[in-house]
Amino acid sequence: MPLPRVPHSFELYPPRTPTAAAALPAALDVLAGTGPAWFSVTFGAAGSSTDASFDLVRLVAERTRADVMAHLTCAGSSPAEATALVRRFLDAGVHRFLAVRGDRRDDAAPMDLKSAAELVQLIHRVQAEREPCALHPLPGLPGVQAIGDDRPRARVAVAAFVNGHPDAPSRTDHLDALLAKQVAGAELAITQLFFHPDDYAAFVDRARRWGITMPIVPGVLPVTSPARLRRALQLAGEDEPRNLAIALEIEPTAEGRREVGIAHATAFAEALLAAGAPALHLYTFNRSDAVLEVLQRLGHVPLEESA
Repeated sequence: MPLPRVPHSFELYPPRTPTAAAALPAALDVLAGTGPAWFSVTFGAAGSSTDASFDLVRLVAERTRADVMAHLTCAGSSPAEATALVRRFLDAGVHRFLAVRGDRRDDAAPMDLKSAAELVQLIHRVQAEREPCALHPLPGLPGVQAIGDDRPRARVAVAAFVNGHPDAPSRTDHLDALLAKQVAGAELAITQLFFHPDDYAAFVDRARRWGITMPIVPGVLPVTSPARLRRALQLAGEDEPRNLAIALEIEPTAEGRREVGIAHATAFAEALLAAGAPALHLYTFNRSDAVLEVLQRLGHVPLEESA
């Protein structure tokens, strides 16, 4: 039975060097050619990459037809600072956001935002204040107007942790937090990195029994070197995928390690699709080659689109 062809999206981050910045437009053009549902653009905590994020948002908007999803973090942000930032993105035409808590800071002020659910609420409040509901005349009732709800609505996604947040004291805290985000107005969850596909179906089942109804999109990262795998595990707090780790370590060539990583990511994505994943979110590291080949092997992108 063929696997479903589902929407896909890509994550980008502001380039950190002039060389990386110069290479990004070409990679962006290739990625855009695959017809993604959106590009997400990462954003540093406490405004550490504000201007660079806006530059990348503008680049995506100028060179593609895809929506842009701007990342926002709670870490180090007061409600006033977060409000100003949301307004700046809205003024730039961005209506998709990924609201995440970010890493806790020891020097956080008492008035800093404390949870992603608070940030979700703030985004919707800013949008509502910026574009109030329109008034429409009622036919046959001169001078009488009704409140319409046809204003643009911010679409807010949040992070999900398939095996629980590494800092959570309880195995169910992440489900409580995800449900709170949904109640606050989130409409989509994107998983942080994980490496065992069976964990996805189990997590979605637990989430549904918890009352979480929004789509849960898994994140996929083609890991093409042992160093990248170690870094991904450090960020995600996940158990090592031993078969992948061993295969990457024993493969003597960079091209061989690339093949190992792409084959693993393709099989991983196939298992997620078989488990009912509604879409795939691909972490690109600002490169097009590996994620494009994964999509080609899945049959989601024709081979000629790599030319």
